[in-house]
Parts: sequence; C-alpha cells; structure tokens
Amino acid sequence: MHMQQKAGFAEVNGTRLYYELAGTGRPVVLLHGMSLDTRMWDDQFALLADQYQVLRYDARGFGRSALPTTAPYARVDDLKALLDYLGITHAALVGLSMGGSMAIDFALTYPETTAALIPVDSRLTGWEADPELTAMLTAVRMQARDAGIAAGRACWMQSQFFAPALENPAVAPRLAEIVADYSGWHWVNDNPLIPLVPPAVERLGTIQAPTLVVVGERDLQDCHAVADTLQRQIPNARQVVIPQVGHLANMEAPAQFNRLLLDFLDGLCY
Repeated sequence: MHMQQKAGFAEVNGTRLYYELAGTGRPVVLLHGMSLDTRMWDDQFALLADQYQVLRYDARGFGRSALPTTAPYARVDDLKALLDYLGITHAALVGLSMGGSMAIDFALTYPETTAALIPVDSRLTGWEADPELTAMLTAVRMQARDAGIAAGRACWMQSQFFAPALENPAVAPRLAEIVADYSGWHWVNDNPLIPLVPPAVERLGTIQAPTLVVVGERDLQDCHAVADTLQRQIPNARQVVIPQVGHLANMEAPAQFNRLLLDFLDGLCY
C-alpha cells in the first residue's frame, strides 16, 4: 500500500520547523533527543504510518529547523503551533530523552491535546541530575566553547548516553551521522528557553493521559531513576524495561520497541 507522505517547513511561533507527516488515522507525534533529529525515528516512522497519522519534526535548533534567536520560546508552544498548522487536535506523544521531557511538559501544558504519553529513556524538567551526569554535560559544553563544536561533538559521542548504541554495528554509523550534522548551537549559546513553572517533576500527579514509560536496561542510572519516578507518580503509568539496550531504545532494539509501542497505541481510543 502506498504511504501518504509529505514533508515541508512550517513558519510557526516565530520560527521555521521542518516536519514529515505520513499515513492516516489517529495522530502520533515522534519527538527526538538532544543533538538528534527526525532520522532517529526511521525504524518507526513508516511502520506507524501503516495504521496511524504519524508526525516527526526537528525541534528548534536541530536538524533542518531554524536556530533559536535571542527571543524567548518554549518547545511545547512550538509543538502546539505545528499541530495547529497541520490541523491536528489530539495526538499520542512519543519522545526520547529530551523529547520525552518535551512530551511530559506538553501533557502538562496542553492536556486537552495529549491523547497518550510515551516517554522513552526520558529526562524531566526540574529533575536534579546526579553529579556525574551534570559534570559530563558541563564537560561537553566547555569542550565545544573552548575547542570548537567538533571537539564538543567528540566529547558528547564518548558519553555513557551512547556507549551501548555504539557497540551495535547497525546503529553506530547512523548515530554518528546524525550527531555529526548537529549544529552544536545549544552548547555554545545561551538558550532562551521559557521554563515550565512549576516544573514537571512537581506536577506529575496531575497527568491524566494514558502513559507508558520505556527505558533501556543499560541506560544511565539517572534515567532509570527518572523512569521510576514517572511510573510511580503519573496515575496508572506502566513501565517497561527493554533488556540489553541503553539510552536509544528505539534504535537499539527496534523490533521489541515497535511491538511495545503498537500494542500500547492499539489499546487506546482517541
């Protein structure tokens, strides 16, 4: 069956976002992680489009979307403006790492638009990361600012976020290509993000959307702590640990991830 698909740029919320839309049916939105872009969802996009209307896009400053300026902005408002532009009123949100945090913030800011929530290896606004992780992220920014973006990328690729993925010969070259294309803007500029107030970590109990929390067995302990918190505090949330994979669960174990995702989505009514 021929998949209905379109790609383009949306001039929304004071920026220019690259997006790809395919399929028909209930909408599903895929949100990428830090330094990544739409390509991280290649193993899910066409598959989902067989049954759903699936949207993936590059967040502001990533992939083919415009870089931030000095103007304050919120990623959740960018997403809402894009959904409005495309005529999508209700969607399930699937987000990895930074994208998971975006999905959670969106569910809190626009609950009426959030049909379901699937945070994967997620981060969480307001979460106090462990000192080792904080030091690693600081080191990446310092390398990028002091020695250039390429040095920052090299430091980032050596982080424990990516170690399991780089052991996988099917994933390593794809990951390296995506990160190599990342502008590095967020490492060397002050990002004028508008914070969610109060932060998500203080409001998880108010989320009403059906929630599936996914985390890789070999992901960082800090990410496991976030996943445990999400499962414990979001009403009726369910957590699944995918064995033998790290921070990029959907890329490292696509078959298992896709089964989990489709089983969850197929059980929803929206």
